[in-house]
Amino acid sequence: MNHTTNHINYPDWLKEIKDRIRVARVKVALAANEELISFYWDLGNMISETQTAYGTGFIEQLSRDLSKEFPDMKGFSYRNLAMCRQFYQFYSIPNLQQSVADLQAADNQIESDEIKSDIERIQEKAAIQKLTRQIPWGHNILIFSKAKSTTEAYFYIQQTLENGWSRDVLALQIKTSLFERQGKAITNFQTTLPESQSDLAIQTLKDPYIFDFLTMSKPFHEKDIENQLLSHVTKFLLELGKGFAFIGKQYHVAVGETDYYIDLLFYHVKLKCYVVIELKNTKFIPEYAGKLNFYLSAVDSLIKSPSDNPTLGILLCRDKNNFEAEFALRDINKPMGVSEFQLTEILPEELKSSLPSIEEIEQELKTKE
Repeated sequence: MNHTTNHINYPDWLKEIKDRIRVARVKVALAANEELISFYWDLGNMISETQTAYGTGFIEQLSRDLSKEFPDMKGFSYRNLAMCRQFYQFYSIPNLQQSVADLQAADNQIESDEIKSDIERIQEKAAIQKLTRQIPWGHNILIFSKAKSTTEAYFYIQQTLENGWSRDVLALQIKTSLFERQGKAITNFQTTLPESQSDLAIQTLKDPYIFDFLTMSKPFHEKDIENQLLSHVTKFLLELGKGFAFIGKQYHVAVGETDYYIDLLFYHVKLKCYVVIELKNTKFIPEYAGKLNFYLSAVDSLIKSPSDNPTLGILLCRDKNNFEAEFALRDINKPMGVSEFQLTEILPEELKSSLPSIEEIEQELKTKE
């Protein structure tokens, strides 16, 4: 290989070329995806406008005709064409600009707050339409076919983009109703944290947490749950959400002459703080908040650095009364939240054997006919 006079470092030069190729490849893939989603949007629009004139059987016929004309192209199956139609109808805003203009012109006849609300909904849909071009078609199908509203769809699109979810992870988050659980924990963050941090902290917590990757039979204790959570640490971190870094289990802190052990200790990268998680395999009682408050003080004093934000506490219980939890946190000056957690319990063998079989249930139903 010839060396140029300016003595180029070939390995470094080659690395730069490879990096540029990777970036270009990603850009090409994103551009291709954006073009595909735009095409499916237009196709859905055209099908929606034309189908009413031809009635039933229209999409089946269209699928046959397009597949025959373009045999080397995918996406013309009956199911996919129907999905294109559903995609357009779910997000579409008929005559977008005219709708906004009509609402603004009606400002004298309708309360201003109602006008703003309607305009915001229209603008939200317009924003979502643009975001749908940034995620793959398979992700889009999962979202618009499962979401109950465009607000819920917007949430899952944003979370997919922010977290880089695969389709399987997105499907899991939708199945476990993340939209309904996110930010629903009982907390005192608004009174114990600055506004800029409390909003993010509130959205970081869920209620309930669903540990359906754990299968346990009674009796089991907090340590059993801890051990299984950490044996499935990847799934555990996925359920906790982006930003959690695991520090330790039964983390030792010494206060005075006494040893204490924190169930689970994490560090949250976005919040820039330690997070103490205490597991209680029982219903919430106010005493648990006092113990967690003690652990937060210990971490703030003994572990936290001056550059870290105040330590957060998460109390995970099997059950709770929301009013009781709110009352317990009211005068605590350390930031903490209370959530429930759910896991899959295996029925004991003796109980399984006592349950009726499908055949027995069917026979019972027949005798009642």
